[in-house]
Amino acid sequence: MWILTFREIAHKQVIQIESGVCLGRIDDAEIDPESSAVHSFIMLGRSRLFGLMGREPSLVIDWDDVVKFGVDAVLVKTALPETGAELPWWKRKLKAL
Repeated sequence: MWILTFREIAHKQVIQIESGVCLGRIDDAEIDPESSAVHSFIMLGRSRLFGLMGREPSLVIDWDDVVKFGVDAVLVKTALPETGAELPWWKRKLKAL
């Protein structure tokens, strides 16, 4: 049996298995205090303007979407987050030109 600590999991890259895209690293976990079972992993969104404008939406990966924990990566089958929908106003203006 292979036991991983959260620190070891947090240092691994998260890879979306269908497209091979690297989603980043796990920042937090949702754990049920009654059963001590992991329900999901949370990847925080990127900060906007050094954190002054908040963050992009976080990505929540359900435990059922985790396919495999590897030596260097965690393989998941979750859907890719949509990136084009939330462009800042100045990027939308530049695209319109």
